[in-house]
Amino acid sequence: MVRFGGWLFRRRTWLPVPLALAVLLVPASHRPTLALELSGGALVAAGELLRLWGVRHIGAISRTRGERLGPLVDDGPFAYVRNPLYLANIALWVGFALCAGVVWMAPLLLVVLAVEYQAIVRWEEGLLASRIGAPYLDYLSRVPRWIPRRRAPTAAPRDLSWRATFFSERGTLIAIGVGVILIVIKLKT
Repeated sequence: MVRFGGWLFRRRTWLPVPLALAVLLVPASHRPTLALELSGGALVAAGELLRLWGVRHIGAISRTRGERLGPLVDDGPFAYVRNPLYLANIALWVGFALCAGVVWMAPLLLVVLAVEYQAIVRWEEGLLASRIGAPYLDYLSRVPRWIPRRRAPTAAPRDLSWRATFFSERGTLIAIGVGVILIVIKLKT
């Protein structure tokens, strides 16, 4: 499973393409109501806001496809949960499925992405533990993997650039914009 996680990690940008095609090409199972569109839109917005917050703290290192590591990031959303970017991605995909009226696909996306990210995270954790050592093992003991903790983080936040954050996140922002346009086209035809 860990080796499979490394394989998935290096391909994680392209793995959702079949999911995107399914969301766009599978006929809507429900006529999207205002409530469904608002729910899906709220999940997409929340997912992207979480991604922006996370990218603002982790920086461009989150874009690597190799085993290059940056410093241990334990502030911002990483003080509450170890994998906020993956949680954000799940929210984005489930939100898009709801917006597209493919309601049955939302739980399927949740399960598929949960399995994919669990494998990736197991690989990442092994890599980080071997390279960073004790500080990372301490982080593992303090911060939960998937369910955010409620207590306030103790790490002092860093002063990071929003300009650099938006530049690093530009691909995701473009993909969200294109996704919205394609879903609107899908629902109008």
